[in-house]
Amino acid sequence: MADLYGLIEKIVSQLDYELVDLEVSNRGKLLRLFIDKPEGITIDDCVLVSNQLGNVLAVENDIDYDRLEVSSPGLDRALKRDADFIKFADSRANVKVRMPIEGRKNFLGTLKGVDDGDLLIDVEGVIFKIALTNIDKARLAPEFK
Repeated sequence: MADLYGLIEKIVSQLDYELVDLEVSNRGKLLRLFIDKPEGITIDDCVLVSNQLGNVLAVENDIDYDRLEVSSPGLDRALKRDADFIKFADSRANVKVRMPIEGRKNFLGTLKGVDDGDLLIDVEGVIFKIALTNIDKARLAPEFK
């Protein structure tokens, strides 16, 4: 899996996109990736990346898959890396932790950055420090007004 992720990340970055997430499901037969760039993603971007990856993966004999899906990460994009939490500081997010903190496993609040391996999140005026290693899932939680 690490080799596959590295290969896909290399191809995507050579095309000047960011690989936001890679999901492998259906026993490895479905590859679903989410790409981004500062000005946003269009259908043409998805087609370009899909075609390029399809060509590269066809050459790689040890990668067996049936379907490749390429899309934008959406408004509720997943936050995976330390850099994501820094990039989206002052944005609302849902964070689910593995081990409860003060009896809670779910936090909905405003990201305040990363400090020494801990995510800082403001939940209704209370700042929680969550170890990045304790984060199970995190997604942006856009507000619609």
